[in-house]
Amino acid sequence: MICVAIANQKGGVGKTTTAINIATAMAATGWKVLLIDLDPQGNASTGIGIGAADRTASSYDLLVDQAPLADCIQPTRIPGLDIVPATVDLSGAEVELVSVDDRTSRLRNALAGDAGHDIAFIDCPPSLGLLTLNALCAADTLLVPLQCEFFALEGLSQLLQTVERVQQRFNPDLGIIGVALTMFDRRNRLTDQVSDDVRSCLGNLVFEAVIPRNVRLSEAPSHGLPALVYDHACAGSRAYMALARELISRLPAQRKAA
Repeated sequence: MICVAIANQKGGVGKTTTAINIATAMAATGWKVLLIDLDPQGNASTGIGIGAADRTASSYDLLVDQAPLADCIQPTRIPGLDIVPATVDLSGAEVELVSVDDRTSRLRNALAGDAGHDIAFIDCPPSLGLLTLNALCAADTLLVPLQCEFFALEGLSQLLQTVERVQQRFNPDLGIIGVALTMFDRRNRLTDQVSDDVRSCLGNLVFEAVIPRNVRLSEAPSHGLPALVYDHACAGSRAYMALARELISRLPAQRKAA
């Protein structure tokens, strides 16, 4: 199973929207997809249609109580897409894991036995704490959503430094598969400037597909649906389908789904 962490310690950059819609797009093309909600807010779980009362087991149980992965996985209404939901209990996980010896490798150990999925996406919280560290240690690669605003560039440099440290200490195989520009607004000159700066700095690491500001993307979570299901023809959905195609083309050829 390929494991992709979706992370950026800056909040509001579109991590959860990206996680939900990329996972849906991959499932629609025949991949068996697992979405892991590692954010205590549980927005990915809500956005995919799993209500709080329906989350019988969660990523908290997986990390803290070391519950079997199979017990924490729930099906979604999207064929081919399963989820490990999050509950508010997860907000205490970082404190509870501090004194544990294998605190950075709990998620990696939990995912090691999964043979039922082709790819997993981990929706990380907007911080660089133990939860995100667990995701980076478990992941084969990292996808970074980057909002097209000035302060986002500062956050990106901090994230890249964190990735370097993780590579040195915990996960030497961790790579960055790409940076996805989100909330792109062509009416705003700053958007183009940030896009140009990021592309000049990171080159081909930046995906060609950009995610626009789109009302339908914002509306979809309130209906418990990915935008690709809520309105597959909207600009946001088309952008995420293009991003998924690019992502598939960057995945190691020998590990792609048949």
